[in-house]
Amino acid sequence: MKQVKIQIPSLVENIRVVESFIDNSKDTFHIEDDIYGNIMVAVTEAVNNAIRHGNKFDKDKNVYLSLFVEQDKVKFEIEDEGSGFDYTNLIDPTAPENLENPGGRGIFLIRHLADEVEFHKDGRNVQLTFLLPAPSESESAINGAETTSH
Repeated sequence: MKQVKIQIPSLVENIRVVESFIDNSKDTFHIEDDIYGNIMVAVTEAVNNAIRHGNKFDKDKNVYLSLFVEQDKVKFEIEDEGSGFDYTNLIDPTAPENLENPGGRGIFLIRHLADEVEFHKDGRNVQLTFLLPAPSESESAINGAETTSH
């Protein structure tokens, strides 16, 4: 398993650093375009939540981002230095009474984009797993059909 870690101060402008980290990881570990978009949105949203809600924009607190790469999956781990939150009792952003709310969709979005989402350390640590297509699947996706030998 390959592993890469970075740590950033809790400033919203550091989302750019996270985007670069994901771009570099895509190239280094040959992550397919079709899951790259999901990774970019889900991981930047999780880091944004860590900065905004976890560390409450305290630049003296850090967000830790780790990437673990295995043959069949990539896992991103995002951890903040805040007090955590009750991730088991979140409002449903799709409920009619919540549709007009300006926030509250981040974790809902993350759960729909990642293949697995796990919370640890009272919600201060979130792990997002994205399954990688098997080589034969990605080959047929590139060709747009089943691969045939010539």
